Amino acid sequence: MNKFFSAGLFLALFFMGAHARQNAASASREPMLVTVGWLSEHLSDPSLVLLQIGDKSVYDKGHVPGAQYLNYADISTPRGQGLTLELPPVEQLVSLFQNLGISNSSHVILYFGSDWVTPTTRIYWTLDYLGLGDRVSILDGGLPAWRAAGKTVSTETKQPAKGSITPSPRKEIVADAAWVSGHLNQPGVAIIDARTKEFYTGSQSDGSPRSGHIPGAANLSYLNVVDEKSNQFKSPDALSALFRAAGLKPGNLMVSYCHIGQRATVLYFTAKMLGYDAKMYDGSWEDWSNRKDLPIVQGETSGKP
Repeated sequence: MNKFFSAGLFLALFFMGAHARQNAASASREPMLVTVGWLSEHLSDPSLVLLQIGDKSVYDKGHVPGAQYLNYADISTPRGQGLTLELPPVEQLVSLFQNLGISNSSHVILYFGSDWVTPTTRIYWTLDYLGLGDRVSILDGGLPAWRAAGKTVSTETKQPAKGSITPSPRKEIVADAAWVSGHLNQPGVAIIDARTKEFYTGSQSDGSPRSGHIPGAANLSYLNVVDEKSNQFKSPDALSALFRAAGLKPGNLMVSYCHIGQRATVLYFTAKMLGYDAKMYDGSWEDWSNRKDLPIVQGETSGKP
């Protein structure tokens, strides 16, 4: 664990520094990624709101003291209404997060109970969409890292005081099919497919009408961004190398997509930590593959539209 802790501490400091440079005008900028040590030292901060994501049974068996449980289904449109995972109305999100005790002045810490990395980054993206991203962090390694460090867990739950959120929706971080279609192979825009290789090439179907990938998109599986065993984010050098290999250059806008707009948020979160501007295609392959007028590519290379 010492190796992972040291790497996690370095990672947190790196990203704090990177975003201090990128957001010099924003003195309230919180680190996007925090370590167990950081959270332990700040656990009593009055502005802190902790949210655990994952199976409710894991939360009930023991969570970080003071943490609330967030039901993942509550952050999307109901099943059968629209796409599988899609942003609901702003009013629904505001009500949900206020009831969990979040206000505009809160510092929200998100963490997974077991291995729900991608739902956790999806919630980060959702809060970023509401305009709260500068006040949201993810605990590197989640509850397993907290437990492995010998930190106390609690089974106590307490209804928080209702928060107060004035949303400032950031529509610029949400891409739709029209936007992506209009920016295919455009210089300065890097479209990255976060799915695993077999879905990117089209050799395996996820049940969508068509298989393959968006023309011009590179492939960087979400699985490559975090350590396979610890679910902690890889080192800054390793992450930068992964994005460079996917064709992302300094100053580029990174646009990620996946099956339904969940796994792609890992790339969104990571790209932001590295200092890139980023968007996420919310409808992702589920939406693109259903639009028969939009081009697709199969095979290893992205090709041209």
